[in-house]
Amino acid sequence: ALRLWRKGAFKICREGSISNQLSHSLHHMPPHSSPTIATRRRRHRGLTLVELAVAVALVGTLAAVALPTYRSHVEKGRIGVALRDIGEISIGLERYFTEKGTYPTSLTAAGLDKSDPWGNGYVYLNMTGAKTGQVRKDKSLHPLNTDYDLYSKGADGASVSPLTAASSRDDIIRANNGGFIGKASDY
Repeated sequence: ALRLWRKGAFKICREGSISNQLSHSLHHMPPHSSPTIATRRRRHRGLTLVELAVAVALVGTLAAVALPTYRSHVEKGRIGVALRDIGEISIGLERYFTEKGTYPTSLTAAGLDKSDPWGNGYVYLNMTGAKTGQVRKDKSLHPLNTDYDLYSKGADGASVSPLTAASSRDDIIRANNGGFIGKASDY
């Protein structure tokens, strides 16, 4: 009877009695009947344009928040790889120096030539015979190293001699004869 009340089968007449529809509905309705075809269509008709617009706006907002965070993590990972590579190349150069008594003229000569995480080759300069304009310098314009320079040009792929220049701030450098390996902006 409660189901019938919800479906509107009960109608109360002016006198307060239940109309004849009750008896008609009770006799012609199977017990546990399924929803009508119209009810099923209403439930499965899909998304409205407003619901779709809200979903697209929500996805767009989440992407706008997540994408910079993802890029930041990827960049930190690349910097970590460059730091590790410079450390490994430095060890190889020291091994070369121990065996030969001098540093190599290039990374290729020592068998240490490789690309940084941004696809550029690591830059190496043996200080023996290096010209003044080639030597990397800190903010006080002192040379970073006395043995050799080794660095990655960073994400922008550009670099100039002084670390204070804008194109050198993202470089991953070796300084203080290996006492510092990190971003030029942190030195």
